[in-house]
Amino acid sequence: MRTRRASALLTAAAVSAALATAATNVPASAAPPNDTVDKLTKAVKLRGVMNHLEAFQRIADKHGDRAAGRKGYRKSVNYVVRKLERAGYDPTVQEFSFPYVEDSSELERVSPQPRVFGDQDFYRNVFEPTFQGEADGPITPVDVVVPMAADAPANTSTSGCEESDFDDFTPGGVALMQRGTCDFTVKALNAQEAGAVAAVVMNEGQPGRTGLMGMSGDGTGLTIPVVAATYDAGVDLHSTPGATVRVLVDFFEEERTSWNVLAETKRGDRANTVMAGAHLDGVQDGAGINDNGSGSAALLETAIQMKKVKPANRVRFAWWGAEEEGLLGSDHYVSRLKKRQIANIALYLNFDMVASPNFTFGIYDGNNSSGTAEPGFIPKGSARIEKVFEKFYDKRGLRYEDSEFSGRSDYGPFIAVGIPAGGLFTGAEGVKTKREARRHGGVAGESYDPCYHSACDNLTGAGQDRKLYRLLKKDYRLVGNVNTKALDVNSDAIATAVLKFARDTSRVRVDRAHGSSSLTSKTLGTGHAHGKTARR
Repeated sequence: MRTRRASALLTAAAVSAALATAATNVPASAAPPNDTVDKLTKAVKLRGVMNHLEAFQRIADKHGDRAAGRKGYRKSVNYVVRKLERAGYDPTVQEFSFPYVEDSSELERVSPQPRVFGDQDFYRNVFEPTFQGEADGPITPVDVVVPMAADAPANTSTSGCEESDFDDFTPGGVALMQRGTCDFTVKALNAQEAGAVAAVVMNEGQPGRTGLMGMSGDGTGLTIPVVAATYDAGVDLHSTPGATVRVLVDFFEEERTSWNVLAETKRGDRANTVMAGAHLDGVQDGAGINDNGSGSAALLETAIQMKKVKPANRVRFAWWGAEEEGLLGSDHYVSRLKKRQIANIALYLNFDMVASPNFTFGIYDGNNSSGTAEPGFIPKGSARIEKVFEKFYDKRGLRYEDSEFSGRSDYGPFIAVGIPAGGLFTGAEGVKTKREARRHGGVAGESYDPCYHSACDNLTGAGQDRKLYRLLKKDYRLVGNVNTKALDVNSDAIATAVLKFARDTSRVRVDRAHGSSSLTSKTLGTGHAHGKTARR
């Protein structure tokens, strides 16, 4: 793998600042060993985690955001490296290139009741080539079925697949079509031929086919802007026939560099390595504080407080780059592992969004008790990881939920090569149920993170829905978009799991080797599953 000493990324000014700060710190030799769960969780304090989040916010304030391929991300890497080195680690920075994109595409209902759709609602096409342009006109549904029956088979909608679907289409309109039996490019080209000035393709609407989807294919000959929309966004447009809609496809792309940060304990069995990771990057034009400053900060503080622990197993911490671009950093890392290195990794723990303002305590559903994963998708041994987190919450008298084991965060590349995985997730754009509100507090019918992938994912509160956040503050203490209760509890959960597996992974190893688990759904319990939107 291509690595370099982490200090190579630090500017002279950063080194000076690090030395000045270090001079005021307590010497490492005075730090307690924190070699028990009780000691470590007491050492991993909320204030320490918040200090890291405040540093990420300052970086975003100065550089605009912390997105991969931009200066704010590099400064975030430098910050993590500096903290790790100060704690006595020898971190490495793994460099990789990726297709950097600045996307300014837009979907807007101009009238009536103007609405600008967010990036959680729509995404431009990725046809080859992709036509860039802007157009507006009345929204015109084309053979759209709303509502879609929940028991309707997938890929049954023929919306836009035949020229006859457009017999009543008025040229100059924006075609609204539905995912289904034919290629996206067929729909778009048929709409163009019928005189559409733009097209919106909504998801089909059955369970599992409601969120965002990628639209790829041969775009040769296409001269109108085309975007994909969630089922709910499509229903919104469908419910206001004749509404004027504006569609803009506008983006810039080039190859850029990003980095993963890796650091491991100096002791412990390398042939039985425990990995724990969080993605360090955020989306463009936002501080990325919950997503995923929260996981990065909690993991960093855990690593710092474990600096004098002498684990039986090697512990390797990772902060991934370009997760928001499609899990690129973790995929780069895993793709360069040899078979022996893969075998040496006993398990992987992932922490992506652990402080959502309208949270639930979600645990990746390693035993598939909610039945959301296909048979054989989850590596054996993952149920043991889930059980460790369940025991943690049980001990504290806290309720928890199954979080869909979908591979939609940085554990995806690990489970793809058979490495057991688990982790925590407090929710993204999914909607909190009444049951969950009774169990965890907060506001039912609202997103777990109302600022998911938005500029208001910050510590300042700027841009937030004030009425909603006032309601949330009746149940929780929030600092900007961070729920400090969730962050405090989950920081301890992270520390607990890392230390427990640093001592012993034998049960995970046995299940992995024998391809079976003794933990049943009845033993582990069930919960409401929810998952993070697929990365684009």
